[in-house]
Amino acid sequence: MKQRTPPSPVALHHRLQRVWSSPGGWRSVMAVNHNIVGRRFIMTALAFFFIGGVLAMMIRAQLATPQAAFLDDALYSQVFTMHGTLMMFLFAIPLIEGFAIYLLPKMIGARDLAYPRLGAFGYWCYLLGGLILLGALAMGVAPDGGWFLYTPLSNKVHTPGVNADVWLLGITFVEISAIAAAVEIVVTILTMRAPGMSLSRMPLFAWYMLVTAGMMLIGFPPLILGSLILELERAAGWPFFDAARGGDPLLWQHLFWLFGHPEVYIIFLPAAGIVSTLIPTFARRPIVGHDWIVASIVAMGFVSFGLWVHHMFTVGIPHLALVFFSAASMLVALPTAVQFFAWIATLWHGRPKFELPMLWLLGFLVVFVLGGLTGVMLALVPFNWQAHDTHFVVAHLHYVLVGGFVFPFMAGIYYWYPHMFGRHTFPRLGAWAFWLVFGGFNLTFFVMHLTGLLGMPRRIGTYSAGLGWEWLNLVSSIGGFVMSIGFFLLLIDLLLSAYLGRRAVPNPWHAPTLEWAMPTPPAFYNIASQPRVKSREPLWRDDGLPAQIAAGRGLLGQADVHEQQTLASDPATGEPTHVIRLPRPSVLPLACGVAVGSVFMSLLLGLYWLAPVGAAVSLVLFWRWAWSIGLRHDPSPIDAGEGLMLPVHDVAPRAPGRAGLMWTLVADGTFFVSLLFGYAYLGTIAPGWPPPQWLQSGLLLPIAAAAALLATCGLCRAALRANARGDGARRQALLLATVASALAATALLPASVLPGMPPPTQHAYGAIVAFALAYGVVHAALGVVFAAYAWARGRAGFLSAARRVELGNAALWWDFMAVTGLVLLLALHVPAALAR
Repeated sequence: MKQRTPPSPVALHHRLQRVWSSPGGWRSVMAVNHNIVGRRFIMTALAFFFIGGVLAMMIRAQLATPQAAFLDDALYSQVFTMHGTLMMFLFAIPLIEGFAIYLLPKMIGARDLAYPRLGAFGYWCYLLGGLILLGALAMGVAPDGGWFLYTPLSNKVHTPGVNADVWLLGITFVEISAIAAAVEIVVTILTMRAPGMSLSRMPLFAWYMLVTAGMMLIGFPPLILGSLILELERAAGWPFFDAARGGDPLLWQHLFWLFGHPEVYIIFLPAAGIVSTLIPTFARRPIVGHDWIVASIVAMGFVSFGLWVHHMFTVGIPHLALVFFSAASMLVALPTAVQFFAWIATLWHGRPKFELPMLWLLGFLVVFVLGGLTGVMLALVPFNWQAHDTHFVVAHLHYVLVGGFVFPFMAGIYYWYPHMFGRHTFPRLGAWAFWLVFGGFNLTFFVMHLTGLLGMPRRIGTYSAGLGWEWLNLVSSIGGFVMSIGFFLLLIDLLLSAYLGRRAVPNPWHAPTLEWAMPTPPAFYNIASQPRVKSREPLWRDDGLPAQIAAGRGLLGQADVHEQQTLASDPATGEPTHVIRLPRPSVLPLACGVAVGSVFMSLLLGLYWLAPVGAAVSLVLFWRWAWSIGLRHDPSPIDAGEGLMLPVHDVAPRAPGRAGLMWTLVADGTFFVSLLFGYAYLGTIAPGWPPPQWLQSGLLLPIAAAAALLATCGLCRAALRANARGDGARRQALLLATVASALAATALLPASVLPGMPPPTQHAYGAIVAFALAYGVVHAALGVVFAAYAWARGRAGFLSAARRVELGNAALWWDFMAVTGLVLLLALHVPAALAR
């Protein structure tokens, strides 16, 4: 066989650019490429950051002098609530998502993310949810109960308008984006690394993002659950948090802080990942203590979920719990210290270059250490009782979040700016911006510690003269405006540099990681071929690697490609396993985002009849989205290079669709466990229990429902086995039986509960039972859709003995449904039977 002449790098580039092209103009809303989606996340998050900064300056203007009338009480409450909401939900988390979406494929040597359309869908959910919140602010009905929305102040009695509903529904809509990004990040990191990039060779930033994404999948569902049941209490009168009817306001705090304290580390860990990436580059040596850092990242992820009561020391919890959570709050300092000492050792043993990004890193080291010290103080229960709900806590919060997040991410923006735009920023202007921000920040918040120690409560919009707070507040306000000037200069620097900055050479920082092995700004396909990675610092090990990649000397470097392809790899070793076909640009992510948004808007406006219509349209669009992917024939293996003939993901055992569903079910399972926690908490802690009426039902219907769940699971598994044998007719028959059994299970679940269920408005028991039943019914109904979709795909020729993704996903869903359904039936019926 005649050997094919390799194409020139220019010819290969043009061919790949045609295949990976993304539409321009108004059609750019169809873009799904991670370069575009990542930039959109970053720029939108920065826009929300500057809006949040304006709100912060309004707060400081109001607090600069006693009895100020710049903002009235109602407007002040909206402004400080929206400031916290924008910074936490619309700036910090989305900026992390943007950096991860843009950088991770490049760092691990991939051409795109695992689910490009899912990333685009997440962006539209984020943007539309953020616009709901900003629209409410413009109309004067923004949330006004604090970014934590504590009950009972946020119930319908104390907050009768739509303000709280805007927060609950808007934030839940935005959190869809976070869950989508987390699934995409985990699957991409674990299954799409370059050949030879084992876990031990993976960039530290990828390690940080892997743990962060896992924390998002576990940390966000409790808040989603809390938001949904609080909205139900407000809209339908179900008393989850009403102590007079068996609820407990503290349940909201538990659900919120089960999310809220891990979120501090969800925010910190990616920032620390940037620090661990930049410091070796500017120290000009590998990071010290690599394995210790990885261990500390994983440890921090685990420990962070044992700290949520840290925020509830003053609510009257048992002393033994206070001791445990106080100790855990101090324990988390250990993995943090490991990373700090590794960074300091790397700088000490290296030859540091003090470029502009290093200024922000040094600022981070100073500010975050100060925030950590006050954190240890607040972990001590006696001091916490004194400083709780004072400006001391506000100062600590900002030292941790601004010092531990904003400073490293600003360093990252300056570091990767040449990568995104192909130009350098203006060093002198950037330095001025840093010093104004650093000085203004410390002037604002260091003084605020003293204000808090003098007893000034947080969340108040005015105060009387003569309390000793006047000059401290004035100094804080002056510092805030100095910091704002610094951020304004930073914005000017970033905007001007995109057009007027000096053009950057390839890899201007002489960095060791793969994202700098490509032209800047990067092409849509990132790299012309995927290199074999042999060390943690591939560009330091082989400085000729970028030229080899561009010449197509890695894997998938062929010129006759007609579709977007990237390698999939073994999660542990990084060795190639198959080739992933990636979808082209589509309007479906935007359409699905709008359809899902219509459900939330219908609920917000009280048009409850319209919400099912929006849900049905969403279901149709998602069906169309899934239907547009797949093959009606078994594809031939692809010559990936180096003598490797790899199967296409449609016929591979580890298809991306299955991995995505599995990690989505991790989040879903966390939601279910949080629901069980709420059920158990109300039954054991809340006042007003036992309820006046328990669930009244016999054994027959619950047993029938359990049998239907098990039968559906078994039938789906039988269809999967028939498909593996190549028996298409039996597979289709079994899938029809699965659909029928799934319909029976969906009907039997409510039939086993509703006849004897107490009214959900009467007592929290009835409310939590009704919500748990709704969870089971919705999931069973979705199981019907999964089974029907697998049957339809089989009928249309998309299934074969090798092509089984849709069928495998249906089986996986019903495995999950069988387990959760049985647990649900036991949780609902056993306590009621024992009580009777």
